[in-house]
Amino acid sequence: MDARTETDVAHVAAAIGDPSRAKVLLALAGGGALPASALAAEAGVSNSTISGHLARLLDARLLTVELDGRHRYYRLATTDVARALEQLALIARPLPVRSLNADTRAKALLRARLCYDHLAGRLGVAVMSALQEREILAAERTGSGGGSPDADADAGAGGTGAGSLDVAYVLTPHGRQELAAFGVETDRLPRRRASVRYCVDWAEQRHHLAGALGAALTARLFDLEWLRHGKYRRVVHLTDAGREGLATTFGVRGDQVE
Repeated sequence: MDARTETDVAHVAAAIGDPSRAKVLLALAGGGALPASALAAEAGVSNSTISGHLARLLDARLLTVELDGRHRYYRLATTDVARALEQLALIARPLPVRSLNADTRAKALLRARLCYDHLAGRLGVAVMSALQEREILAAERTGSGGGSPDADADAGAGGTGAGSLDVAYVLTPHGRQELAAFGVETDRLPRRRASVRYCVDWAEQRHHLAGALGAALTARLFDLEWLRHGKYRRVVHLTDAGREGLATTFGVRGDQVE
């Protein structure tokens, strides 16, 4: 066997496995870039200690670094890193909550958060469900060779429940029109990335929309001020305008996101 066909899972797992490095990765899972000092604060270590952790994560190709004058900013290397963190959270045990602040943050993350550049949590799952109910997205079987011939650029393999791998989500012609009217031009989505993908939400055990479409839809929600960033990293809040707008536009009910 050609050794290049195998991957060094242990190397990546060891890089992620340190609690301080895991905190760094999760702090960046909302898609932003942060300096080492901010990441040291997130990880609860000194500025001198964070340097070694960042070097380890760079070596594992989990982070990239950007130079801005004399400053260095770190971000997740790819959206796949964020997806991997989301999937690891499915099998990880919950962290103990030892303070009111930690409890508030945990509940906010469950309600609505960013998974790199797209919406996750109860709100993300509710939007995904509404897109299917409105026939903007359609689920098609892909198991046993039964996939749609169109399920390539506009579909991401995945099922409606955690762990299912025999369904593809396809953007319908009706969906293209609806999203265009909403301000999301699906024909202009970047071709380097699958249009429709999904993540299995670690909290809800159901799918939320990812891929280029998930990113574009989330960006549109921010542009309309239907979403705003919260106090905690990755946390987002649905505004009053957003609550009304999502209900009117996509049929997302208030009780689905509380």
